[in-house]
Amino acid sequence: MADSRRVDPLAVPPPRYDTVPNVLPDIAMIGTGAGAVRVQRDSPLVITTPLPEQSWFHKHEPLVIGTASVVIVLSLWQLMGVVREQKIELPLGITMPSRLFLPSPSDVIASFGDLIADGELAQDLAVSGQEFFIGYFSAAITGIVLGLLLGWYPRVRYAFDPFVNFLYATPRIVLLPLFIIWFGIGVESKIAVIFLGAFFAILINTTAGVRNLDAHLIRVAHSFGANDLTIFKTIALPGSVPFILTGLRLGIGHALIGVVVGELVAAQHGIGRMMAIAGATFQSSKVFAGLVFIAATGMLLTYILQRLERHFDAWRPQR
Repeated sequence: MADSRRVDPLAVPPPRYDTVPNVLPDIAMIGTGAGAVRVQRDSPLVITTPLPEQSWFHKHEPLVIGTASVVIVLSLWQLMGVVREQKIELPLGITMPSRLFLPSPSDVIASFGDLIADGELAQDLAVSGQEFFIGYFSAAITGIVLGLLLGWYPRVRYAFDPFVNFLYATPRIVLLPLFIIWFGIGVESKIAVIFLGAFFAILINTTAGVRNLDAHLIRVAHSFGANDLTIFKTIALPGSVPFILTGLRLGIGHALIGVVVGELVAAQHGIGRMMAIAGATFQSSKVFAGLVFIAATGMLLTYILQRLERHFDAWRPQR
């Protein structure tokens, strides 16, 4: 007959660490300075091995390798320009591309200085910046709110899914002629292109964040009498933050594409218009100057959101 006696969990001895016999005197000090501890002779010693301290290179390895690769590429690029200007003959009949095809970094910097001296760059930056921030932040607010609703209420998602899939699959550039007819060639049509470009990345990621919540947490909250509003504020919204930040980061690239594409077609001012005019007049260095500025802006904003993502990554649901 099986033993039906209950076992007291408190009576079960706790697990023990591996120990070694104490060979110290009756009373000894372990450690040095303020961290020293008095140990009796009959007390067992627990042997631990501290992790080796990381060197400065290992702590900053991504930054060091990334910076070194950028410096190497820029140096080789500039070296190509020097070889071309000095007309140095290379073996095997190798020739450097012309300045029209690939200007050197020094040419791009000189063109950037010319743009600043002309005074038009400030106005172009102001117009493009206005279009970007209005379109991007409008897309962020609308995409987050609608994404939370679509993720939390399945019937709302069923009603909006056909329209979301249709517009998401449609290239935004084909809608630009309609936007110009509806809003004109001012900043309004460009804001509409930027809005659509960033909106769907934010919407889809926010919806996915709500749908990937831990179902066990929601059931436990319901069992304790929490209503939908409380669960939404305490579980759904915090659990969706990492996905929302991912959508915001992806939306930056789409929004910057919208800035350039919208200004290439019809615009009075802007970085995209400046690049279009420079390309039409074969000023490749000015095109590269605008390209570098757009890319640097995207890298900076993406880096900021990546830091925020790492900070909230612990909130991401684990499965």
